[in-house]
Amino acid sequence: MSYYQILGLEKEPFSTSPDPDFFYQSQEHQAALTRLMIEIRLRRGLSVILGDVGTGKTTLSRKMFQMLKLRDDMIFFMVLDPTFETEEVFLESLIRTFQIQMDAPPGSVLNMKETIKKYLFQKAIQDNKTVILLIDEAQKLNPSSLEILRVLLNYETNEYKLLQLVLLAQLELLPKIREMKNLMDRISMKYIINPLDDVETKEMIEFRIRQAGYRSHLPLFKEDAIAEIYQHTQGYPRKISMLCHNALKTLVMDNKIVVDKDVVRKVAAQSAF
Repeated sequence: MSYYQILGLEKEPFSTSPDPDFFYQSQEHQAALTRLMIEIRLRRGLSVILGDVGTGKTTLSRKMFQMLKLRDDMIFFMVLDPTFETEEVFLESLIRTFQIQMDAPPGSVLNMKETIKKYLFQKAIQDNKTVILLIDEAQKLNPSSLEILRVLLNYETNEYKLLQLVLLAQLELLPKIREMKNLMDRISMKYIINPLDDVETKEMIEFRIRQAGYRSHLPLFKEDAIAEIYQHTQGYPRKISMLCHNALKTLVMDNKIVVDKDVVRKVAAQSAF
């Protein structure tokens, strides 16, 4: 029997995998997602979501995918690791990502750009679809890849962009974009996700426990434990999940029924918090 079943849970509540069903939407995440959806519906082009490691950017992308995947008027694509050495490799990857069928090899850079351009015109104008490309870990994009994205953002009608590009990245992306003024000018929406506050930290913990099927009226985490968790994690969702996961495992191993501050301190001392 898994440790979470011993505690009356149906699922693992604090996995660090980006499961959209366990995505706690803080005010900042809600604001980022709402603004992003508005930009996409208006087909404004380039949206940039920035945040430190562990602030929930990747999980936000999965939540966005969950919201859009059933819509007939939108086509959603994701690139999870945009590490491409050359523009040829990046363009070839985009052609595969867009699932563009070709009768012959892609050919030159110019031919590949033209192929993608034709695809975007067909989907966005002829089929009246909103084509969305989300790139996670976008701080890994090199200047040549960013330049290709800038070119793709040039494809437009008088009313809207043919490609809706969403970049999720750590803050180090911003200086790269600032060096490319013709790309910086194309940013329609920029939002920085900050860590949770102490109240949101408590709400996130309780939300995840409920999502995992906990129905008891007895709390799994005492108030002093939650305060201790916030002190050690400073509100970073990934760190909160890791600390809570280890705290629940310790709870079972120590044959206790509730996480208090002593359990959290014990776990934090054994971890990298």
